[in-house]
Amino acid sequence: MTEQGFVQPAYQQRSLADVIPAVAEALGCSIGMAPSRLALPEAGSYVVFLVDGLGALQLRRHAHAAPYLSSLLVEGEMATAGVPSTTATSLTSLGTGLPPGAHGMVGFTSRIPGTDRLLNALQWNKSVDPTQWQPHPTAFARLAAAGASVTSVNKREFRGSGLTVASQRGAEFVGADRVGERIAAVATASAGRPSLTYMYDGDLDWTGHRYGVASSQWLQQLAMVDAEAEQLRETLPPSTRLVVVADHGMLDSPTGRRIDVDEVTELRDGVALLGGEARFRHLYCRGGAVDDVAATWRSVLGDRAEVLTRDEAAGLGWFGAVQPAVRPRIGDVVVACRADHAIVSTADFAYEATLVGLHGSLTPEEMLIPLLVA
Repeated sequence: MTEQGFVQPAYQQRSLADVIPAVAEALGCSIGMAPSRLALPEAGSYVVFLVDGLGALQLRRHAHAAPYLSSLLVEGEMATAGVPSTTATSLTSLGTGLPPGAHGMVGFTSRIPGTDRLLNALQWNKSVDPTQWQPHPTAFARLAAAGASVTSVNKREFRGSGLTVASQRGAEFVGADRVGERIAAVATASAGRPSLTYMYDGDLDWTGHRYGVASSQWLQQLAMVDAEAEQLRETLPPSTRLVVVADHGMLDSPTGRRIDVDEVTELRDGVALLGGEARFRHLYCRGGAVDDVAATWRSVLGDRAEVLTRDEAAGLGWFGAVQPAVRPRIGDVVVACRADHAIVSTADFAYEATLVGLHGSLTPEEMLIPLLVA
């Protein structure tokens, strides 16, 4: 925890980026990446099940709805997402074994350097080559090159997407849209030795965004995820290890806790492009306006957010070591919301303003993720 009540990302210790390198070590495969402090039990086969939006604090708070998963949540056995705590950044950290400052997926939306356009990392932009945006070999590819069978089981619509190519290239992609279909595909893929099989479920995140993490809909969906994880464990042989992780947690942001930059117009002064998302904004400034923009946002937001220049945020280690090609993708000024506040733009991000549950900042609710081994 930092003085601001934020969680510092635990890169090279227990972060999402450390999971696949730790799996590789447990499989006995050398993938040429620096070891972290995360150690997993030796096994010939691993399955990594990522539940989008399942924060460790939410799991602990609602243990009654997820008895199987909560039984695996040993005190202190948590990990952290990277910064920002958002899906595109986290999935790329998992798949590459690198922090955001290295892999370059620095947010839900970020500036395409040299342009006045944003890359939406979930929808992608066909003019952007994902192998150039994220040029490093993925940890999946490294593991496959080391002789392991590596498979990604995910919805068919994600095959060949920009984010899939950037974060998971090197793994064999198996399309599976339904729970039973996914579990059957995982069981088949994980029969190889050594092997890593990755499985993704995004329904809890969608439910949290739509209804909020305090909703009955979210609790019902959590119960379904719990049953899915238990069924997966029962389907796999005891010799195969199951790791359940998440990409981030989530919190509800009431309407009265949101600031609309289209209503507080001074927040637009000096800002050429507004990026990021409601809980973690990237502000791309006009020439010479960085200091003025930072001062204005600090004055308007007060204790509702931490407002830092790019260099200040990088100096705190939020993104890990930032490579030169990645620096201009990070906002000249970054804004990380505290408590349940949010910064919206009804003009630029109309859909985002309709969401109930949000994530992206560095609060414990968003940053702390389960790391469950069964």
